Parts: sequence; C-alpha cells; structure tokens
Amino acid sequence: MIRRNISEMEGTAVEVDGAKGVTMKLLAGKEDGAPTFAMRHFLVESGGCTPKHEHPWEHEVLVLSGEGELECGGEVIAIRGGDGLFVPGDTLHQFRNTSENSMEFLCIVPVESPCGQCVPGS
Repeated sequence: MIRRNISEMEGTAVEVDGAKGVTMKLLAGKEDGAPTFAMRHFLVESGGCTPKHEHPWEHEVLVLSGEGELECGGEVIAIRGGDGLFVPGDTLHQFRNTSENSMEFLCIVPVESPCGQCVPGS
C-alpha cells in the first residue's frame, strides 16, 4: 500500500512547449507497482495552461478546486471544482485556468502510457 499527501510532496514543473504555470505530482505509478493506472495531481496557476496535445490513451479527471476551461475535440467547456471529466484518446485537448486562483485536478491515465510513467506534460 502507498499513501502520499499532495501537501507534503514536491511538484515537478511541466516544461514542454505550450505549457505555462503547471506543476505535477505523481501520487501512484509504475515505479510504485501500480499495474494498470497512474494517478497524477496537477496545479495550474492563474492564466496557466497544459499543452494542447493528443495521444492514444484516455484521461479520467477530477477537478479538485478552481475554475477554468477544457478544450477537447474542438469544444470548449467551463470546468470547476467537483467536475469529473473523461477525455477520450486520440482527441486534441488542453486545460486552461481562467480564474484568479490556482486550479487543481487529479488525472488518471494508463500506467503503460508515457504520461503514466511521470513524463510531465503528457
């Protein structure tokens, strides 16, 4: 069993083209023996965004706090704390913080995907 508290973890800056003001914390992943999924915590600063990208694997996302928008497959929707989201594979997507406060979300991905192996920005 693994227990990690996000308030006690150091975040890793997501430093890829198109990302701005984003840090990630890997809560559980392949190196922990997780066989199927990796769980990651993202913090997006006010005015920040994840890179606009696509890949074959899906994301399951829970917005913990803050407000922003998700662009997914050409559609833009407002998101806020408490929203559960499904981002299908092979779909262009980006998370953007449109508020004055930080936005936090959990993101679950397949552990065998590159982003499930703690590659920030995937």
